[in-house]
Amino acid sequence: MLTQLSINNYALINQLSIDFSSGLSIITGETGAGKSILLGALGLVLGNRADLSSLKDTSTKCIVEARLAISNYNLQDFFTKVDLDYEAETIIRREILPSGKSRAFINDTPVTLSVLNELRVKLIDVHSQHQTIELSDNLFQFSIVDALAKNNARIASYKRGFVKLNILKKQLLELEESQLEANKQYDYNLHLFKELEEAKIKVDEQEILEKKLEKLNNIEEIKGGLAESLAIISNEEVGVQNLLNTLENRLSKISSFSKEYQEISKRVTSVKIEIDDVVSELENANENVDFNPNEAEEINDRLQLLYNLHKKHQVSSNKELITIFEEISDKVEEVASADEVIHKKQQEIAEVSEKLNKVADLITKARTNATPKLTKQLESLLKDLGMENARFSIKINPTKNYFSNGKDELEFLFSANKGGNFGELKKVASGGELSRIMLSVKKILSEHTQLPTVIFDEIDTGVSGEVSNKIAAIMQQMSINMQVIAITHLPQIAAKGNNHYKVYKKDVKGVTTTNLKKLFDNERIVEIAEMLSGKDISDSALTHAKELLNF
Repeated sequence: MLTQLSINNYALINQLSIDFSSGLSIITGETGAGKSILLGALGLVLGNRADLSSLKDTSTKCIVEARLAISNYNLQDFFTKVDLDYEAETIIRREILPSGKSRAFINDTPVTLSVLNELRVKLIDVHSQHQTIELSDNLFQFSIVDALAKNNARIASYKRGFVKLNILKKQLLELEESQLEANKQYDYNLHLFKELEEAKIKVDEQEILEKKLEKLNNIEEIKGGLAESLAIISNEEVGVQNLLNTLENRLSKISSFSKEYQEISKRVTSVKIEIDDVVSELENANENVDFNPNEAEEINDRLQLLYNLHKKHQVSSNKELITIFEEISDKVEEVASADEVIHKKQQEIAEVSEKLNKVADLITKARTNATPKLTKQLESLLKDLGMENARFSIKINPTKNYFSNGKDELEFLFSANKGGNFGELKKVASGGELSRIMLSVKKILSEHTQLPTVIFDEIDTGVSGEVSNKIAAIMQQMSINMQVIAITHLPQIAAKGNNHYKVYKKDVKGVTTTNLKKLFDNERIVEIAEMLSGKDISDSALTHAKELLNF
């Protein structure tokens, strides 16, 4: 509910602050007094685009601030979603700087215009003749039917399932496309997989084989080196082994004479033991050195296979080859198991669809039961509003298709004249008729759902007499459950308000400004009398005004 509107430096307004309350509030004023300026300022604070032409004084900034009581609108989740502090009394502020830059705030936190526009639809519905086109919107028509059908909880449940179903269908499509692409590559990947699998590649195999091949390729030099080394060590006359034997014998004879000689003798003995071990290993190595041309050929073939695989897969090591083998293995296995994965996804879709169909059937049933009641209420209200021959044809047509709000198509047709054919609202209803239909719709919705504040901008254009009284009565009934603000030029409607405000222009030193003030008792009488008879107020107009106000 709008509780206060403050405007500074906007259009013809210098400074203005007005409090609003619950119930039905009326705004009147002469043509051109500035009622549209008020709506413009309100639209600005609710997210409309702005430019420097909005500033009355282009040297200072324009500020429009709206205070709203929002505790009845269940907006906590919205505030959490957009990361804003929730306040039962929320303040929305819009600023336009002399530079042309615009800023918006909710509870002193900067916000984007998209957040502001998302919030506005939950708080204030400004309705004018130009906005009756909404009546022809299929989703809006569904919202009317669903309000009477009490479908909110069912549709919320349906939408959760609808989102899940679409996600599953998207996943299935991606799986099928992936499988199709994988199938195209399957034969080639399978060939690569078998080739690498048969190769039985080991991480360090290449280095080991290369060293072994190097040994085989140098076998003659190795054999010669081993034989020559044995000759140097074990020659009977001058070999290292024979000389060490002689040295050991000589030192053992004198080792008893000194601890020093004894230590040297031990060291020589240790060297002799080591040399004897070296001789043994050289003899074994010499015996085992043998050139096997078949082994060299096998190693060459194996290395060539590895080199070819490296080149084919554009890698430089067996470790990288093993990684590629694992990747190709996954691709082959993915194709092999794709049918199972797809089948499982199809089962999930079938299960979600079954649950969704049950909820959709409940929605359809509730809508079908609600349409006769809606038709009757609309026709009854419109009859009171001077449209005695207005008729509606509202039909719910179930389909096999999933829509965002159920599985139904809605046929919402209208005929204004007796014996006339039914047609789409936008094609067969005039502007005045659409206004009265919208008023009737809002009246019905106000009884079944928590609507935001509704501002009617001269919705009574083109009507008079008894019809205006009916319009006023409908607004009064709506205002029991919600805040209604009506800009009107009809005294019959103005007199029904719980609160009455007047927009007027004032000239000060050649400068025109727009002002708004709340009217009380005598001021209301004068204003309504003026609406009845013009500037020259007659006694009969005053008497009539008092009668309308029940004074």
